Amino acid sequence: MSNQNLLILGYGMQGKAALYDCLQHGDFDNIVVADSVPDFPKSMGDDLSQRVTGVHLDATDFVQVRKLIQKADVVIEALPASLTVPIGKIAAEEGVHIVSSMYYQNPGVEDPQALSELKKELAYIEQMARKNNSSILTEFGLDPGLDLIVGAHALKELDEVDVFNSYGAGFPAPDPCGSALSYKFTWSVRGVMLSYKRPAKVIKKGKIVEIPGLEMFASQNMHIIEDENTGGPLECFPNGNSAKYAEVFGLSDQVKEMGRYICRRPGHGEFWWKMANSGFLSEKTLKVGDTRIAPIDFVSSLFQSQDQFWYSGQERDTTLIRVEVSGKKNGKNKSVVYQMIDYKDLDTGFTSMQRTVGFTMGIGAIMLAQGKLDAKGMISPTQVPLDLILPELEKRNIKITRTEVC
Repeated sequence: MSNQNLLILGYGMQGKAALYDCLQHGDFDNIVVADSVPDFPKSMGDDLSQRVTGVHLDATDFVQVRKLIQKADVVIEALPASLTVPIGKIAAEEGVHIVSSMYYQNPGVEDPQALSELKKELAYIEQMARKNNSSILTEFGLDPGLDLIVGAHALKELDEVDVFNSYGAGFPAPDPCGSALSYKFTWSVRGVMLSYKRPAKVIKKGKIVEIPGLEMFASQNMHIIEDENTGGPLECFPNGNSAKYAEVFGLSDQVKEMGRYICRRPGHGEFWWKMANSGFLSEKTLKVGDTRIAPIDFVSSLFQSQDQFWYSGQERDTTLIRVEVSGKKNGKNKSVVYQMIDYKDLDTGFTSMQRTVGFTMGIGAIMLAQGKLDAKGMISPTQVPLDLILPELEKRNIKITRTEVC
């Protein structure tokens, strides 16, 4: 990699981690970081250097965004989800590589007309990226991201697949957690709240089962993982469209059981079952005195304002990726579990969520710059070999284990 220019759009928690990773492990000649914070780039402090410059940017001003992208060889997009597709479109038109941890094919879009329009937009991005010889690396974070890379690798161990269960989660480490919920936030509070009412699809006995968003935390939809490595039992809840990924992995006509799940410490589900079904996650505004406010905004602001719900000092978060596959290999039963458990780095101060999302985006950007990911158009994590990314994760002390279950 030589004479490479990197643009990082967004200097929030993940943008900061991505910058750190690219400085530690990349070889970019120039790095431009853009953010909308009023005192930016002054607020970057010691992160500014000869190699790193900061630019104040309103990311909804696509004219200015385009000007910055035109000067870059690789872009890391760490902005709100609503900007992911428009900025990916600009990168494709300009022939610039881009990596994002966000969904392009948003699983939350179910309206037929909106879905049709999104598919047209993505087809255009694919066409332009291929025409202009650029790579659009999507969903390249923790979940989605590492879970899909590991999942694709695990499936190679089987000739026939009966079970495919995938877990992606962030929760407090097994240290004392000074929080009334036994949970603390490492990303957007409102984003977490929205994910707590996301409809899900799982596969049971070979048939698709739809789970409404408000049923996510129902006891019949929960199961427990007992693994000593996670510091105690974990409650697991459906949180994603497994039917879609059955299609992605080519499993629709064979898998008997499949689900995508989040995990939390015990008691979390019972609390949020009551909250969700009492209307606290509603986005419909209510009149409170002379003001109108949506319950979800009140709940988000309430948690956002309290220190007890944020990690500080020596408190650590945990991230988990776990993929379980069962089926047959050479006519014999075989079950394998791949698992990643990571913790906050107390030396750098980066949370595990920053490490496993921000560092993963950094790895993606470095590999694009080095030509190690040479596919053009839109690239899914399922196309990235685990053997390619595993050495990079190990450099960052992020480890994935494999266990064959008898």
